[in-house]
Amino acid sequence: MLNLIITNNLPEVKRLLNQFKVKRAYAFGSVCSDKFNQESDIDFLIAFQEGMDPLERGENWWTLLYALRDLFKRDVDLIAEDTLRNPYFIKSVNASKELIHGG
Repeated sequence: MLNLIITNNLPEVKRLLNQFKVKRAYAFGSVCSDKFNQESDIDFLIAFQEGMDPLERGENWWTLLYALRDLFKRDVDLIAEDTLRNPYFIKSVNASKELIHGG
């Protein structure tokens, strides 16, 4: 159950994800539940397109992070899928994540 803050802004979110070469993205955490409130941040799990130069990937990550913060006017956590290591955190993410881009 995606919060309206995501669904109402989904076209712009998808435009940004395409612009910064994200092949797949999920929202997760409180924004996918009834626990989301005025103080909540928004959590995204992303996978970039393969073959990106590490410098370009880093620049795209930072620029996307700030663009999403500007769009939503709140804190955003942006996590790259390939950086996940903690099995407990992975389980927690998988329990609430909802696909918003790619597949």
